[in-house]
Amino acid sequence: MELSEKTLNTRRIHEGRIINLREDTVELPNGHTSKREIVEHKGAVCVVPVLPDGKIIMVRQFRKPCEKDLLEIPAGSLEVGENPEACALRELNEETSKAAGKISHLFSCYLAPGYSTELIHCYLAEELSDADGTPDEDENLNVEIHTLDDLLAMCDDGRIQDSKSIAALNTIYRKRS
Repeated sequence: MELSEKTLNTRRIHEGRIINLREDTVELPNGHTSKREIVEHKGAVCVVPVLPDGKIIMVRQFRKPCEKDLLEIPAGSLEVGENPEACALRELNEETSKAAGKISHLFSCYLAPGYSTELIHCYLAEELSDADGTPDEDENLNVEIHTLDDLLAMCDDGRIQDSKSIAALNTIYRKRS
């Protein structure tokens, strides 16, 4: 069965600094038409910084859409044309004041493919050293250090609700088991 949808028309709704919003009119495989609201995002990275003792650096920050602070792995949006690995190293430095001697790609995934184009690239950062990093001027965050076991328990009991962090921490667990 054919699954693809043909775009018949696109209406631009919003052009923003972080996201754009468009509405596509599509023709479905059965010939009917439908509307798709699509959030366009330039992509992002996230990074799991692992200290020599195996503990993981996390950041806690207030997330306005959720109206609460969330414990997350460091992350950020790609600049136009930016290499994801370079972005991961930049975000690691900005959010944790660390540099990585070793970085490796874990996975890439769409965060919300039902309505968003955002593809996030996840990295593991090891052989960390101190660096002079400063968060972006619109970021307020606290750095926390936890064991993987404690973080997985937080995923299980709902203290960690950020999807990229849950996926990344479970990937680290699976790869280390």
